[in-house]
Amino acid sequence: MNLDRAKKILFSEQEIAVHYHGIPVWIENIDETSNKAVVSERGIHSERQIVPIDELEETGEYYTE
Repeated sequence: MNLDRAKKILFSEQEIAVHYHGIPVWIENIDETSNKAVVSERGIHSERQIVPIDELEETGEYYTE
């Protein structure tokens, strides 16, 4: 994923499905300087991780919860 798309997903009113190494995650914040995102596993109150944005994958699905 690129930085512009990650920013659009972060600020979207829709819940767009994103995976990090096959695991569904929420994008919680973006650091444009380092090109990294703060993510947490979707559906679980897990610890946040800082990951490279280019390792995030949009699945093309939307959550409807």
